[in-house]
Amino acid sequence: MSFQKALVFVFTSIMLSACFHEKVPRKYFPRTDHEAYRVSLIKANLLNTSLGEIWDSTAQKIFSNHHEVPFPYQEVFRIDEREPAAAGYRFSVNRGQRVVINLKSSKETTTRIFMDLFRVESDSLSKYRQVASSDSLNVLAFEPRSEAAYVSRIQPELLRGGIFELTIENVSTLGFPVAGKDKKAIQSFFGDSRDGGRRDHHGVDIFAKRHTPIIAPTDGYIRFAGTRGIGGKVVWLYDNKRRQSLYFAHLQDHKVVKGINVKKGDTLGTVGNTGNARTTPPHLHFGIYSNGPINPYDHIVGRFKKPGALTDLSHVLGDTILLGDNRLALHLVGGNPEPIDTSDTALVLAYSDEFLRVKTIDEKEGFVDLKSLNFN
Repeated sequence: MSFQKALVFVFTSIMLSACFHEKVPRKYFPRTDHEAYRVSLIKANLLNTSLGEIWDSTAQKIFSNHHEVPFPYQEVFRIDEREPAAAGYRFSVNRGQRVVINLKSSKETTTRIFMDLFRVESDSLSKYRQVASSDSLNVLAFEPRSEAAYVSRIQPELLRGGIFELTIENVSTLGFPVAGKDKKAIQSFFGDSRDGGRRDHHGVDIFAKRHTPIIAPTDGYIRFAGTRGIGGKVVWLYDNKRRQSLYFAHLQDHKVVKGINVKKGDTLGTVGNTGNARTTPPHLHFGIYSNGPINPYDHIVGRFKKPGALTDLSHVLGDTILLGDNRLALHLVGGNPEPIDTSDTALVLAYSDEFLRVKTIDEKEGFVDLKSLNFN
């Protein structure tokens, strides 16, 4: 081997060896705005300051120190720009419902607030999986694929504050499939006995006058429109967004044909009593299927009223009040109600239509009944 060839061989070997052993770390891309902001604090050497450390630890504390709230939930809260803070709200959602979290400012503000939603994977292990996020005075909406508990985290950036209104709702994911009707028209439910107990009812029956329009509860694709079995005249609509099939049976007539796309609100047919419903009053049998039948009730019925306007109590936010009534109980975050002494004082963090959310002098946080306070 010539000297020149040997030199090329040695150089190539060194280069290949270096390439083989060198490990280049992958560039980190934050998944959420909250993560991106945390990275920016690290780069600015702010996360290791006392305020930065409190901000970081507060974000994690909400998983063990959060509020159990009902639907719908609404409160007005104040953020003190001098003290890093975060709040967690826990609620349970059924499949077919859509969580909508709305955060708005009562005044003009440049405060950036991060909203993140976590599914509770296991209470015993305290595992939380992030499933959705939004930022800065926006709306966070999420549709769960199964019944589960969730925790929503609300946290502002450092050294920012203001007064904000939070609303947490759950609404149906689909529109009601019979024009002009609502849940009052449902007279037979999922799981009801059929044929003397030989089978279960895999849907809901919505009663209406013959020829009442049946409307598409979502955008979709018509997989079948015709006459089939005990359903009589039926329509099968595939919901691409949720990967489920919607079944409409006992129609009087069809207004769609197989193979077309429809939009939410389009007419699919009209109410009748074809098939095995010939001896019953006209109604729509509506079912949902995805690896088997699913109870459609929560998908089409909003179980809770929309929250109304709150009485303005913003003047007490951030104030320390004397609770002063032996009959009062502090409904603790994650605990049972505790009696409050007449001398107890508390810092007002937020208010809703029924409660003040407060923090006592010994750092206990919870809710106090507004009516018990005779507060105005």
